[in-house]
Amino acid sequence: MKIAKQDSPERQRLADLVEPARVAMLTTLDGQGQLTSKPMSPVELDAQGCLWFFTDVHSTSSAQLERLNLSFCNVERGDYVSVVGRGELLEDLERAKELWTPMARPWFPDGPASPQLRLLKIVPNSAEYWDSPNSKMVRLFAIAASVAAAKPVGLGEHGNLEVARP
Repeated sequence: MKIAKQDSPERQRLADLVEPARVAMLTTLDGQGQLTSKPMSPVELDAQGCLWFFTDVHSTSSAQLERLNLSFCNVERGDYVSVVGRGELLEDLERAKELWTPMARPWFPDGPASPQLRLLKIVPNSAEYWDSPNSKMVRLFAIAASVAAAKPVGLGEHGNLEVARP
């Protein structure tokens, strides 16, 4: 994922947490008001803190994007992020060319000019994160110590980020 320089500490923290993510789970409400989730590969976090994805024109409707959640998980680092926001579907060939990656070709064989390709821009309002900066072995040891001592143990940092533009 391409990461642009962020203009606030909160958005920079979000960038640091999501940068290694290769997949996010996008959760929206379907036409019947039921939660539905699908995996998405982020292609950019822009300078305004918006996340960009390629999507198929038939996979998500604009109505489903009024309220959404993106979840990122990096098990190796022990980082978990939940982003709340809204989405926009865009048809913009020039922007698609800027964001294009060969990894998208299996879904869009004609490249950025694929007729079914749309851009999905996620505008975040807030983010919640859980960050365990220690190695997996240290986290496992801390969990084992917690079980043995029958006491909770701090495994990392948890916080909320206000990332919406003022």
